Amino acid sequence: MMQKLKAYRFPIILLISIIIGSIIGLVFGEKANVIKPLGDIFINLLFMVVIPLVFFSISSAIANMDSMRRLGKIMGSMMTVFIVTGIIASVFMLAATVLFSTGTEANIPLETPDDVEEVTISEQLVNTFTVPDFVDLFSRSNMLALIIFSVLVGVSTGLIGEQGRPFAKFLSGGSEVFMKVVQIIMYYAPIGLGAYFASLIGEFGTALIGDYAKAIIVYYPVSILYFFIGFTFYAFLAGGKVGVTRFWKNILAPAATALGTGSSVATLPVNLQAAQKIGVPKDIRETVLPLGATIHMDGSCLSAMLKIAFVFGVFNMDFSGIGTFLTAIGICLLSGIVMSGIPGGGFIGEMMIVTLYGLPIQALPIISAIGVVVDPPATMVNATGDTVASMLVTRQLDGKEWIENPIVNE
Repeated sequence: MMQKLKAYRFPIILLISIIIGSIIGLVFGEKANVIKPLGDIFINLLFMVVIPLVFFSISSAIANMDSMRRLGKIMGSMMTVFIVTGIIASVFMLAATVLFSTGTEANIPLETPDDVEEVTISEQLVNTFTVPDFVDLFSRSNMLALIIFSVLVGVSTGLIGEQGRPFAKFLSGGSEVFMKVVQIIMYYAPIGLGAYFASLIGEFGTALIGDYAKAIIVYYPVSILYFFIGFTFYAFLAGGKVGVTRFWKNILAPAATALGTGSSVATLPVNLQAAQKIGVPKDIRETVLPLGATIHMDGSCLSAMLKIAFVFGVFNMDFSGIGTFLTAIGICLLSGIVMSGIPGGGFIGEMMIVTLYGLPIQALPIISAIGVVVDPPATMVNATGDTVASMLVTRQLDGKEWIENPIVNE
């Protein structure tokens, strides 16, 4: 019991700090705004580190994949599976948020500038995916362009082989350094989030707390249903009834580890062992699972859709229509891709939501609070989703007979 509490220590501390901040806001009302700068410091620190973190994590992950067999086919199949399952997870939660409204009791006004320059769709696409100058990549308003640049750097580093190894090592080192920077910043998170929620609740009252309760009540049942129904369906597609049996026989250890650690990366060794027992070939499992721990996050797609629907309600924005829904699904996929496999790494995806929707900076702590309370089931779905994804990739590359091959302990 103590070990489980220790594993959840940080999320518990964050929850306690948010609760304490909310109580301060309820007691002191708008006077609680005096400690709001403590929250602003935390948010600014996160935005300060997001650009180098995204660049180094994505480019290093791609640059260091050049030693794997069948890499091209595995990568193509893997990305297809990751994208399709991410879309299904996003649509699953979208349906839930439409059927069971997360509530809009709180209504925070969204300030927009008076003079808004109109641009065509083609100009918007160009401006979204590219920038005219290298220095523009250093702005969080150009996050998609940065992701594309990071992918190109990673691919180019891998393609030049031996000459690129020193640079690949530099990228890996940079990724580790900025992961550590995020971890250091997160030590300040209880103070920052507590202060921000004190001012937030002080200004907008109990309505916001009621909205959070509704959002959480929606997420937990939906994520559990997706875990059992969605993954059973994927396992059946991958290996029929035998695939379903093998998946559920071996997946409970990774699921428990993910719940206990709150980290997809920490679950990786157990996940690799489970995939081996299921019969996933070595080259596939050792490609799909490590990369999946960083860029395949079905649970995060579920929570990202909930966060988008929630923040739309809080800021009194219209969350309806095919265009809005398609954009939300796309952002869910992108926020999943830039998530890191460390506890608390969901902040990066939340910054993606805030940035791409052009929301005000105060939207970040509002949706971050959702991330804290839904993290355990989200991590479980993230990690175990990698295992079933490796089964789907094997089915696509090796045919339906793969499940009948004897399991080799390699």
